[in-house]
Amino acid sequence: MKSTSRTRVGAIAALAVASVAALAGCGGDADSAADDKTINIVGFAVPEAANKAIGAEFVKTDAGKGAKFQTSYGASGDQSRAVENGLEADYVHFSVASDVTRLVDAGLVADDWDAGENKGVVSHSVVVFGVRDGNPKNIQTWDDLVKPGVEIVTPNPASSGAARWNALAAWGQSVADGGTEEDAAAYVDKFFGNVVSLPGSGRDATTAFLGGTGDVLMAYENEAILAAQNGEGFEYIIPDTTLLIENPGAVLKDADPIAKDWLDFVVSDEGQRQFALTGFRPIRDDVDFGGTVEGAKDPSDPFPVVPNLLTVEKDFGSWSEVSDKFFDEETGLVTLAIAASGKATE
Repeated sequence: MKSTSRTRVGAIAALAVASVAALAGCGGDADSAADDKTINIVGFAVPEAANKAIGAEFVKTDAGKGAKFQTSYGASGDQSRAVENGLEADYVHFSVASDVTRLVDAGLVADDWDAGENKGVVSHSVVVFGVRDGNPKNIQTWDDLVKPGVEIVTPNPASSGAARWNALAAWGQSVADGGTEEDAAAYVDKFFGNVVSLPGSGRDATTAFLGGTGDVLMAYENEAILAAQNGEGFEYIIPDTTLLIENPGAVLKDADPIAKDWLDFVVSDEGQRQFALTGFRPIRDDVDFGGTVEGAKDPSDPFPVVPNLLTVEKDFGSWSEVSDKFFDEETGLVTLAIAASGKATE
């Protein structure tokens, strides 16, 4: 996996530059990069719709008046490496904190990027199971995922932050259920043994599932809700034990000051309301989003309480520890499980 991951970086960076697009409803053209009110947003694939909705509201404010956006979305790890290698960015919105830390280490983001009340987190979700209409395989629990004949779609941890949340949830639920680390490792081995597709990003995984691949999709809750809002809905199951997804956002050191105004708006009540309406759980309990979210399993109760909600901080430590233990390119426990499954090069 190590050589495969690295050789993809140049191609991904080039693709990211080529696929830059203006946020819908907010303007932007070929000359907008020269505009001193242009915000270059680089993010993982899943929150594109949310950021478009937030951008449409931001330009109505005094701080955001006249703002334009250039955006690039893709797999979180690939996007982080692309910025490290020169892709222009003012604001980054990644899946996992380690993808921001890479830019801190490169001198592009300040050391104290996560010092605020929200600890750098701008969006929340939880890991869910997407299933076919009628749930023909009767997928309800984590144990159901590792039964013979169940085909799983999950993105590749080498490139995707979503994949890392999925893998951590799979490991963590085993320990939370009273298992040892050896039990968790055995479960993860079985889990990846049932994986039939490892797309590059969470969005690519959803596309593969919608195209007919697999019986169950490991997904963000918000991705399932957004798919329904786009008329491509699928049923989803929120397991009794799952993991809180905490996506970071940060402004680069040399960004125009308007990028800081943007970040402030993203974490404001209005920004969080737009996240909620596109399926993300707000980062604060007191955000008023009207109580209804179309596309949710129950639109009137879109974000039900999870009986046993794991978090990285409480159940795994820091993202630095997580990255080394589970996702190191040579010795990571998840890396080894994927290699043992024979799917490392997919």
